[in-house]
Amino acid sequence: MTAAGSNWKWNPVVRSDLVARGFHSCNVLRGKLLIFGGLKSPDTTQEPPLGDVVAFDPALQTVQTITPECGYRRSHHEAVVLADRWLCVVGGWDGSRRVSDVCGFDSEQAQWERWTEGSSNESPVGLSSHTCTKLSDHEVRVVGREGGLRTQRRYASIYTLHINPATKTYRYREEESRTASRAGHSAMLLRETSSSGKSSGYKLVVFGGRDSADFDVAGHWGKGKIHVDSVHAPELTEQISCLVSTEKGSRQAPKGLRHQSCTMVGPFAIIFGGETLSRGRDAVCNDLYVHDTRTSPGTWYHFPGSDRAQKRVGHRTCLWNDKLYLIGGFGADGKTPRPEICALEISV
Repeated sequence: MTAAGSNWKWNPVVRSDLVARGFHSCNVLRGKLLIFGGLKSPDTTQEPPLGDVVAFDPALQTVQTITPECGYRRSHHEAVVLADRWLCVVGGWDGSRRVSDVCGFDSEQAQWERWTEGSSNESPVGLSSHTCTKLSDHEVRVVGREGGLRTQRRYASIYTLHINPATKTYRYREEESRTASRAGHSAMLLRETSSSGKSSGYKLVVFGGRDSADFDVAGHWGKGKIHVDSVHAPELTEQISCLVSTEKGSRQAPKGLRHQSCTMVGPFAIIFGGETLSRGRDAVCNDLYVHDTRTSPGTWYHFPGSDRAQKRVGHRTCLWNDKLYLIGGFGADGKTPRPEICALEISV
């Protein structure tokens, strides 16, 4: 499963039909990867989204159902972890329409709770294939696809979602700025540096989800204004640093890519898979992109994949304990859900 000449591969760790799904969410909560929702088929008319919560324990390499199907079914949604207790699910497709409501899974009680809209709520019409970036345990930046069943806006609104886990309430506030219309894109929260090279804060950058390689900036925050969760991964960070220094990757940014995965590992954004909008057939990809933010502007590196079995769309990648995991998604035909959980292996 090694990509020819690029010294990386996805190494299968565990196989389970419980993770055979696409367009789900995957978040680290208390040392486990919680997988929620998604679809068994990319055709949303065939069957409703899933509503179970499945946990992968990387230490034991086991997969089990935490809660069975419930009243909360979602695909093409986003989720963030709050206070290392709540899995907060935002928007998505519920089987009949796009929704913008918020529900929470309480990991201590192992139960779902519907959260209610607070006052002065500026709720989106409906959200799917959007991104949610956690800024703190009370604030999330939402960017992306918005619209009803028959409408799709030509721009993407930007919302700040204010959340109160204690009262189980939320409210949206629409920002004045907008981005180009995107669906199935990625968001990266990147450090900004001053002219002297010191950190001056953060910016949120979105890319993909449209036939373009352009970036949009969806927010700026000064130093100390937000709380950024960072995962300590020194070994993997060093391996990625060595990989980009091998000069085996072309200086090429992803263009026209959607439903890819994106995970920050130290100063690197790791992008994998997705489908390209420029091809009708064989659109599902298995390429690895690395965005190196150690320089300004950042540098892209493209490492093509050669193993068709590793093609993925609608999948997730998740960082835990110095390992980057690939979870689920649809395979090369864009229709078959993959039951593997794999770990990225880099040899340089």
